[in-house]
Amino acid sequence: MQDMDWSDLQVFLAIAQTGGLGRAGAALRVDATTVGRRLRRLEARVGANLFEQTREGQVLTDAGEALLLRVERMSRAAAEIGEGTQGRPAKVSGTLRISVAEGFGSWVLARHLPDFARAHPGLTVDLVANSGFLSMSKREADIAVMLSRPKAGPIIAGKLSDYALGLYASQTYLAAAGTPQRGADLLAGHSLIGYIPDLLYAPELRYLDEIHPGPTPRLRSSSINAQHQLIAGGAGIGVLPCFIGNADPSLSPVLPDKRIFRAFWMVTHKDTHQLARVQAGKDWIVAMIDRCRGLLLPRS
Repeated sequence: MQDMDWSDLQVFLAIAQTGGLGRAGAALRVDATTVGRRLRRLEARVGANLFEQTREGQVLTDAGEALLLRVERMSRAAAEIGEGTQGRPAKVSGTLRISVAEGFGSWVLARHLPDFARAHPGLTVDLVANSGFLSMSKREADIAVMLSRPKAGPIIAGKLSDYALGLYASQTYLAAAGTPQRGADLLAGHSLIGYIPDLLYAPELRYLDEIHPGPTPRLRSSSINAQHQLIAGGAGIGVLPCFIGNADPSLSPVLPDKRIFRAFWMVTHKDTHQLARVQAGKDWIVAMIDRCRGLLLPRS
């Protein structure tokens, strides 16, 4: 980088953090034309396009992500020298996209996200919490919390925590239909709630047979939140993560000795896992998981 103008690299960093030439210019107090000119000069020296223009603004290319990692390191080092901040947490900005399972994202991550947002006011966080995961190999997300470790791809994965699941039903349903005392009782006239078999986005979601062989859900949904609403509404018995079932006072555990265990894995891309925003997100998720261990693995 010795042939590059540091001011051009600062312009590049501002565009990466704000996502637009105009916003970068406003942050640097220069006009967008100057920002664009400096970006073109830098791209000529690098020999590659650093951004792609999309409807949402400027999005980093692979070459841009690689350069951003180096420029962020330089920026942090300059800040430490100039301000004596060595050892303090670095300020992060830009957009951090986190892909998570719907239940974990809605019932655990989202409840703690405000603390992370307050700690990093310059960061925009996209929490993608739905039935399925974005592709880490294609870099559709910066961080993913998945139900299994990916078997291939340019990724880095580590186990976050085990978590427990169990059968739950509303007190209204149990008063009307009776409380099962053993797994075989689920086959005797009880209404079961579960996933749609051919729409499962992860094999780890196949768990009713672990309670007792043979039960077939009559009410099915691809959404764990919809299943929770069906169970809470008195429609039947279903499996929920304990961090959902135990959080709803209208629900009662059914066959509490029949617990199921799964695991959460945190996954990042090898090319971007060291970016400041990704490091900050990883550190927060690990710390949050430690605080929530009792919710994920409650005592029997």
